[in-house]
Amino acid sequence: MSTSIRYKSKLLKTDEKETTALYDGLRSGYTVGSHEGRPQTLPMDQEKQYVGFATLPNQVHRKSVKKGFDFTLMVAGESGLGKSTLVNSLFLTDLYKDRKLLNAEERISQTVEILKHTVDIEEKGVKLKLTIVDTPGFGDAVNNNESWKPITDYIDQQFEQYFRDESGLNRKNIQDNRVHCCLYFISPFGHGLRPVDVAVMKALHEKVNIVPLIAKADCLIPSEIRKLKDRIREEIEKFGIKVYQFPECDSDEDDDFKQQDRELKESAPFAVIGSNTVVEAKGQRVRGRLYPWGIVEVENQAHCDFVKLRNMLIRTHMHDLKDVTCDVHYENYRAQCIQQMTRNDERHNTASSKLTQDNRIESPIPILSLPTPDAETEKLIKMKDEELRRMQEMLQKMQQQIQEQ
Repeated sequence: MSTSIRYKSKLLKTDEKETTALYDGLRSGYTVGSHEGRPQTLPMDQEKQYVGFATLPNQVHRKSVKKGFDFTLMVAGESGLGKSTLVNSLFLTDLYKDRKLLNAEERISQTVEILKHTVDIEEKGVKLKLTIVDTPGFGDAVNNNESWKPITDYIDQQFEQYFRDESGLNRKNIQDNRVHCCLYFISPFGHGLRPVDVAVMKALHEKVNIVPLIAKADCLIPSEIRKLKDRIREEIEKFGIKVYQFPECDSDEDDDFKQQDRELKESAPFAVIGSNTVVEAKGQRVRGRLYPWGIVEVENQAHCDFVKLRNMLIRTHMHDLKDVTCDVHYENYRAQCIQQMTRNDERHNTASSKLTQDNRIESPIPILSLPTPDAETEKLIKMKDEELRRMQEMLQKMQQQIQEQ
């Protein structure tokens, strides 16, 4: 399923114009004339004014905007916790128009599925290809033993496909379908993590960035939310579950950003509420949920952590989520693949050598000398040997890094 959405906004080109004007103005000071056939030397103060590499961020910015960005988000949790509603609230879209709700009897026999929804979003000239991976049927069965297997298999399949594309001949247009983040929904009706929650997150934490969420936080009062958050943090640490860790702020960041980062770390796991309904509160139209006793506003930080989750996921940490996926989770998978390939090659070479020796001893037929390979074949063999040697060296370095960590 593919959808295209264009937010109403105009492309801002002020940075590019200002940079071009600055570059043209400063470049005029570099005009080199000549006098009697000899080049005229510029004064040292003018020569040191401007070189031009200050425009590199703008060049990267223009190239990135032209190419666009992609992000894959997985949502996991039992049915009825508001996963679809929250995704629609986060990205102001409707990805589940044709969804069919199953009754209790149908959910018993339902197996875990993997559904992928792709939507193209554009905002202020920046294009984002967003892929939402849903897992209907998870947690609904009577026996949930290894019900997370289709989820882990899907993540591994995306790693394998990227590894194949990266190792191929044409690497210009590689599509990155790796899962960059998994929002795991925790039920607000229990007293912490259930056994299936612990098992699923332990099966996923080495493969994807897990961001735990307390779903339907409007079912709890503020004191209950604080207790549940503390309990979940304790159990995550107790069972050794590796959830996504926010990076430390740089020393040169401003105070507002540092304060925002502290609030994000203190709020995890995020207690969220989703709603696609616009209601009227105090003369203003807001997205929220209408109850007999009042209105719960989705974007009111006093009511829930929805705004903090959105800021973290989209505005501040999206690129870091992609970096951790590429530099940690994918590299671990890639190292395992290379290690397995090396072991298979060693077994194959050992078996081939043993078979050749046995044939030489037992076969009554005289062994004929093999024809000498031509120059092109020798060149290909040398290239393959060199590539295998490089991969083995890279594997050894990765293993050393993992041991040091």
